[in-house]
This record gives sequence, C-alpha cells and structure tokens, in this order.
Amino acid sequence: MKKEPRKKKSALREWGESILIAFLLAGCVRIFFFELYKIPTTSMVPTLIPGDRILVSKFIYGPRIPFIGIRIPGYRKPKRGEVIVFISPAERNKAYVKRVIGLPGETLEIKYGSIYINGKEVSLPSIAKNFYYNFGEYGEEGEKIKIPKNCYFVLGDNSASSKDSRYWGFLNFKDILGKAILIWWPSKRIGMIK
Repeated sequence: MKKEPRKKKSALREWGESILIAFLLAGCVRIFFFELYKIPTTSMVPTLIPGDRILVSKFIYGPRIPFIGIRIPGYRKPKRGEVIVFISPAERNKAYVKRVIGLPGETLEIKYGSIYINGKEVSLPSIAKNFYYNFGEYGEEGEKIKIPKNCYFVLGDNSASSKDSRYWGFLNFKDILGKAILIWWPSKRIGMIK
C-alpha cells in the first residue's frame, strides 16, 4: 500500500498560526512576567521624568490574573524604597507609579520634610534625598499614621506635585501590579531604577 502524500499547509495558514502563537506568548509574558509603562507626570522627578518608558517586573511580587484579580504567589513582598506600579485607590482605571515608604504594621510620620517610621528617621538614600511636604489628609503635620495589615504607604519623589498616600490613604497589596526595574527609553536615560 502506498501512503498518501501529506498535504502541505498553505503559506497563509502557516503565517496565521505563527502570528497567533506570537500573540499568545506575548500575552503570557505581559500577564505573568513583564509589562511596559510610560511615565505621564512629574510626580516621580528626578527618578522618573515624563516620557520615560519603564519595564515593570510582575513575577517578583506575584502576577495578578486579569479579570478575576487572584494573585499568584511571588518571591517576596515589596520593600521600603522600591518603586512600584499599582492600581490607584483614587482612580481605579489608572496605573500609578510611586515609591514604597511605609510597610504593613508600621507607624509613619512626615516631620520637617523627612519620613519617620516607628519614631526613627528613615536614612535610606532613595527616601532621605527627598523633601516630603505635609499635604493631604494622611500627611498632616504632627499626624502619626498606623499602616494597616497588608497595606503600604507610598509617596512620589516629587512631593510637591504628587497625589499619593497622603491624599488617598493606604495601598492594598492586592492592587500592586509590579516593581519598576528599568528605564528602557529614551536611550540617554536607560538604566536601573533606584
């Protein structure tokens, strides 16, 4: 018995399958590993400036599965001083980028432009280099704020023009999208985010 010759796929079908596989792989990378964002405002100057394009790692804290909001466990929780991207508690349809200042269970105070955690001034260079104004309901002078369990206090490096935890309160861990790790464009600003 002779075997029937296998039919060759058409070039159009091969291209279509290749494109579909590429889209699926890109979607998986975007959902579970990395995502790109563009900085629109001056709230993180001088660390990030308008027009910077950043790479955000999702797998460090654990990616969120779209539409159902379940988070796959990551390597660790956010640390003080890290720059993160998150869904804003004030505007649920927007992603914000800010720096983690206070961790769950800590008491935070903004005093004389500096951050005090549990009564001690924070000396971490990424935080201590900035002047923080006593703006907003959660940033009033003399106000000691207890950060709830599983929540974070985040601020923009450019405190004078940042709508952050001082205004809308605490950021729940479930709303964190990932850690900003790299400026990838424009070419003269390429580098790790500190």
